[in-house]
Amino acid sequence: MIENITEKYIRQEVLPTPFCPGCGHGILMNIILRAIDELSLDWKKTVFVSGIGCAAWIPSPHFKADTLHTTHGRAVAFATGVKLFNPKLNVIVISGDGDLASIGGNHLIHAARRDINIPVICANNNIYGMTGGQCASTTPLGCKTATTPEGSSEPPFDLAKLVIGAGSGYVARATVMQPLVLKKYIKNALIRSCIEGRGHARPYKGMGGFSFIDALSPCFTQFGRRNKSSSRVDMMKNLKSDTVRAKTPEELFSTPAHLKDKIVVGEYIK
Repeated sequence: MIENITEKYIRQEVLPTPFCPGCGHGILMNIILRAIDELSLDWKKTVFVSGIGCAAWIPSPHFKADTLHTTHGRAVAFATGVKLFNPKLNVIVISGDGDLASIGGNHLIHAARRDINIPVICANNNIYGMTGGQCASTTPLGCKTATTPEGSSEPPFDLAKLVIGAGSGYVARATVMQPLVLKKYIKNALIRSCIEGRGHARPYKGMGGFSFIDALSPCFTQFGRRNKSSSRVDMMKNLKSDTVRAKTPEELFSTPAHLKDKIVVGEYIK
């Protein structure tokens, strides 16, 4: 099955991937392609848009499809232009938290506000990975980065709640260490934004809209080593053990005391 997915969707000349050992982006790439394959999404009518950063390499140059590798922070803006020009295309954004939420935060919230038929998959590793390990808008309080060697003093964005506040109709969060759960959420996002919204640049009642997936992915090279993760394997194990799937909306939105040290994941709104 893995071989079939690789041969069907990935350019063989760019393998192996450039992702660091312990990076979750390769897992995320696999999950995205499996979701697309299971939905039988029309590959020839699909355009992938990414910005700059480690996660932007997931579709470009790996995917055997039309890809648009844009300037830093502008992936959602370019994707909006593609969708408006040809509403019949499946336009999918895959990029990182630094690209989408820090440099490109303004584009992200306005695409959600306009409810454009675009699914956005954010590979969130809480830091700028490729460009040097700088503090991002998602870096947790107290965590060390290249630009905050004593620890970040600024509260991070909760990206799920941010896009909900902006108007997104489907929002979910999961980690790459929960591949089946994350695949389910990605499929739901694709169904809403690409299949239900097919043929429309902007949604009409019952026809798609904007979707957002916050896919938490470990970065040992830039984040783990600075924040005392003992090894790549331990960082991935900890991400799995620290994750709790919400059983109620209250657990997602209010984070009760017994979950305050956990990563709460689930479907926020659908």
